[in-house]
Amino acid sequence: MTLLHAASREALAAAELKLLDVDDFATVGDELFAVVGLLTREPGLRRALADSSAETERRTALVRQLFSSKLSTATVDLLDSVISSRWSNPRELVDGIESLARTALLVGAERAGKLDTVEDELFRLGRIVAGDGELERLLSDPAAPVAGKLELVRSLIAAKVDPVTDKLTEALVAYPRGRRAVEGLEELADLAAKRRERSVAHVTSVVPLTEAQQDRLAATLQRIYSRPIALHIEVDSDLLGGLVIRVGDEVIDGSAAGRLDDLRRRLAG
Repeated sequence: MTLLHAASREALAAAELKLLDVDDFATVGDELFAVVGLLTREPGLRRALADSSAETERRTALVRQLFSSKLSTATVDLLDSVISSRWSNPRELVDGIESLARTALLVGAERAGKLDTVEDELFRLGRIVAGDGELERLLSDPAAPVAGKLELVRSLIAAKVDPVTDKLTEALVAYPRGRRAVEGLEELADLAAKRRERSVAHVTSVVPLTEAQQDRLAATLQRIYSRPIALHIEVDSDLLGGLVIRVGDEVIDGSAAGRLDDLRRRLAG
């Protein structure tokens, strides 16, 4: 999700507090994603709902007129709260509703004790897609029919993942909103990690790391960054040796390839 302006951040924070009062997170998440799809397709509607110059009662009345007979009471009440707030622009209103949909599903997974599983599955799906250029191209093609992309995702997943992983992945493909598939899956995995109040270290290694090596690396990074760190590991034989670790915008390059590149830059300079 793009960075929100101050008014939109405040509106989203208020809505997130209200979201935590719902009972059926799966239903609310599904229904909010459907609203994201509608607002993405209907620019006039999203402008009308985000228009802070219009009376709040008029905007909330429109929400209830559109959704009361189609969505659950909890979702309509949440949307009523969302629309009552001030959003910086229509795009950020849709960003906020999408964020709430994702949060609803992740909170549901968290309360079911499945957040670790969802995070791991999202990361692995991202690596699978990243490793297949044609698959990434098909899933990220904005001109491709959504039905065909969803069918491709379902054949890839084939009921092998948690339902929350499935729903988040299908929503990403159906409503990419400018994101490519790999980028979106990485973002979702990061959101799941942050839901557990952990940062994510993207680790690239020349060989798979043993469980003991992963534990030592996580402990070392936790000491460095003074917070728990989740490891997302992929293997790349082109590194020649060592590790490349990315935490946010910071990169720790201990690979042989990285050291050779650094040496070349020094010699060239």
